[in-house]
Amino acid sequence: MLSLDPLGPEWDCPLGSKDLEEEEGPWGGGSGLPPPGCFPGSWRHDVGLDCKGAPEGADAQAWTVYYYSLLQSCLQQAGLPETQDRSQVPRTGCPGAEVTLCILGSPSTFLSVLLEAGVQSPGNMLLCLSPAWLTKVPAPGQPGEAALLVSKAVSFHPGGLTFLDDFVPPRRATYFLAGLGLGPGWGREAAELARDLTCPTGASAELARLLEDRLLTRRLLAQQGNVAVPATLAFTYKPPALLRGGDTSPGLRMVELNGKEGQETLVKEEVGAFLHSEALGDALQVAVKLSGWRWRGRQALRLYPRAEQDPVVDTVLALLEKLEEEESVLVEAVCPPARLPFPGSPPPGPELALRICAVVCRTQGDRPLLSKVVCSVGRGDRLLRHQSSLPRTLEAALAQCGLGEASQVAIVRQRVKAAAEAALAAVLTLEAGLSAEQRGGRQVRTDFLGVDFALTVAGRALTPVALALNGGLCLEACGALEGLWAAQRPGLAAEEAAAAPLVETMLRRSARCLMEGKQLLLLGAGGVSKKFVWEAARDYGLKLHLVESDPNHFASQLVQTFIHFDVTEHRRDEENARALAELVRARGLQLDGCFSYWDDCLVLTALLCQELGLPCSPPAAMRLAKQKSRTQLHLLCRRGPPWPAPSLYAVPCCPLESEADVDRAVRQVPLPGVMKLEFGAGAVGVRLVKDASQCREHFSRIARDLQGEADHPGIGLGWGNAMLLMEFIEGTEHDVDLVLFGGRLLAAFVSDNGPTRLPGFTETAACMPTGLAPEQEAQLVQAAFRCCLGCGLLDGVFNVELKLTGAGPRLIEINPRMGGFYLRDWILELYGVDLLLAAAMVACGLRPALPAHPRARGHLVGVMCLVSQHLKALSSTASPETLQALHDQGLLRLNLLEEALVPGEYEEPYCSVACAGSSPAEARHRLLGLCQGLGIDGPHYPVAYFLSHFK
Repeated sequence: MLSLDPLGPEWDCPLGSKDLEEEEGPWGGGSGLPPPGCFPGSWRHDVGLDCKGAPEGADAQAWTVYYYSLLQSCLQQAGLPETQDRSQVPRTGCPGAEVTLCILGSPSTFLSVLLEAGVQSPGNMLLCLSPAWLTKVPAPGQPGEAALLVSKAVSFHPGGLTFLDDFVPPRRATYFLAGLGLGPGWGREAAELARDLTCPTGASAELARLLEDRLLTRRLLAQQGNVAVPATLAFTYKPPALLRGGDTSPGLRMVELNGKEGQETLVKEEVGAFLHSEALGDALQVAVKLSGWRWRGRQALRLYPRAEQDPVVDTVLALLEKLEEEESVLVEAVCPPARLPFPGSPPPGPELALRICAVVCRTQGDRPLLSKVVCSVGRGDRLLRHQSSLPRTLEAALAQCGLGEASQVAIVRQRVKAAAEAALAAVLTLEAGLSAEQRGGRQVRTDFLGVDFALTVAGRALTPVALALNGGLCLEACGALEGLWAAQRPGLAAEEAAAAPLVETMLRRSARCLMEGKQLLLLGAGGVSKKFVWEAARDYGLKLHLVESDPNHFASQLVQTFIHFDVTEHRRDEENARALAELVRARGLQLDGCFSYWDDCLVLTALLCQELGLPCSPPAAMRLAKQKSRTQLHLLCRRGPPWPAPSLYAVPCCPLESEADVDRAVRQVPLPGVMKLEFGAGAVGVRLVKDASQCREHFSRIARDLQGEADHPGIGLGWGNAMLLMEFIEGTEHDVDLVLFGGRLLAAFVSDNGPTRLPGFTETAACMPTGLAPEQEAQLVQAAFRCCLGCGLLDGVFNVELKLTGAGPRLIEINPRMGGFYLRDWILELYGVDLLLAAAMVACGLRPALPAHPRARGHLVGVMCLVSQHLKALSSTASPETLQALHDQGLLRLNLLEEALVPGEYEEPYCSVACAGSSPAEARHRLLGLCQGLGIDGPHYPVAYFLSHFK
């Protein structure tokens, strides 16, 4: 009976014995007051649940008390402390400048989301127990839209700590998710609060009505997602526009009725044909039910043997009298439970049925991601529905049914994953074709979906069949399973939380909300590798004003304001900063922030921010990080507490400005060593030197070839061509990209680099996420973090290059800006975190809305292509057009770093090509095969060797 799960307790009420027109109460809780005395517990009851300025009636107060008690009961059963009432001392905060995730709904439904968000964004997840705690106010400059203000809420913090808070002034929601119900009371009020908001919204009554229409969703899943659904015959009265026309799906038959009376002959013919149809397969029973928003949670249900046509016809005719426009009567096949173990004979005793509940979330790029699978097991001859059995993992449920073989379980999990993700993809495709009015607002999107499956046999294969879309019920089931685990293992691991991807999406959408319309001054446009900036700025709604040396730069046409200004002469940065500040004031620019991702402009940016009073790391810190020898020598002196001190990570070095300095340096720095430009970028001019003669030779070559900006633009020669000699450190090389705010580490992403082609140090290959052990990864992150703090870098997005030696991490250099090359793209692809947006938020003085523990959604392994090594391939088999076509097909990930195929002695990589995989081995195997086919791999550029570090 797995296809027969209604959403409420009245699952089998006889027709005529109950008034089916009865309205649901608030949040689907019944039509009267909440049941008294439901939650025996020892928590305090004298808490301030009233909201000043928004008095509630007695009935509404009763529901607020009910949901507060429900929250305390949930916390109590999870072993978490009681909510502390601190509403007598209102929180002040910074309204409009902080992430505010708000949920209006049942605590039991959303508990997993609330607890997870309390970890990911402490104090910013707010649960409202009454619509009176929220207010909509018209949004200036956005006709028809409103901001949502939170005056009172329960806030969630790490460790399951909760506080009842008042907010004066109210906090402005940056994300809103409502539990929507039908009828008077809070369901309708929640629907009205969710409509036409300026902030991102995860649900609306308009979308809920669509997803509650089982006929619509089944046709959508079958046609758009190729997901198996029960064979269904539908009689619909004046169907909605989305159901009119279009192709019918196999096993789904829709009969449009002109009226609700006089349909006896038509119904008899259609039911007869359906019951004898091959589409029903092995089904021995059919169910007759009502479909539509009005019947949510209280539908009349009838089961009949497939062979009994007359009772089915009579029930359909009786239910037709109940129909209103856009509603349906469904006759559907009851999916027979799969007999496990499969194949083979059934086990002794009652046959067991399995119901699978999958939560799938919308992630970066509108891609669905299966978050968690929870199962229920029961007798096959009884109704199996939500909240009627204990939740289990898929593995435990299948084992209970007799299927314990790991490979077969993996196949079932993969089929559930594919079907669940296809279901959300189909819903997102549907939404993309709807207007803002049809969705319930410009910012409304479906961010998570719960999909109920029966496990049956189709074509001798175990097949999940989608029964219904039950977002809240599936989420609650996952939370219940996590609660059972947490009771035994306090501190549930982040990867086990079903709500983690949903919370990440809430934070990502909140960041967009906070940054939309922000005015930012950008210094330095960069080259082709930074083309993503302009598309991203438009997508985020940023208003960019650009300062750039090249008057003909293509980006000059893509910004709000273009200021042509020579920023290449860095010896005049203080003077230039004052001049730029005057230009900004003269143009009347009202800036929220100022930042740069271009090496050449970092110190100038800090000086300009200082002039304009905008947030930024201090100019002295930027100067310190920008000059490589000063970075190392400064950190070598930082030996005090707290331990471990930054000096542990620094490497001996010596600055070189003349040939005399070279002779002195080789006596101070152990050889072999590394010579590099003090202010260089892209590993240009970096070389391994083994003795004094090689040091002098390389110094003379750089002094001759790279004298000023014109000799190699964009690598920092505007600062001069001074060099340094540092000790060569053995070990594996890694990048750590950090996000810091107020001196606190918000996020860190570690990638591994392949061996370089000595004596040069141009990057060859990379892998993300790191393949290091967690302890080694943590050492690298802490080394990068402490080195940044040691230099005074407190706010921004920074790229730190390190080597992991046998004695621990050692610093190569700090790049006090967003990581270059492919790094921003890879981090966005794998983790859903945009370093560009994070940098922009820090520049505006806003704490970036980032997940506390971002999880990679796969693996990327890539190699660099060099014009000196790949000119032939890049002109033929691996041409830019070919690589772009493969990228568009999803076969590789291309990051173009240069435009011209011009070889040179001091070169930077031309492009990066990467392959994705569910494991590093899979990604590495795909990439090696691709490079061999494209001609990138060869005797002089052995890709297999470059990838060998990633095994």
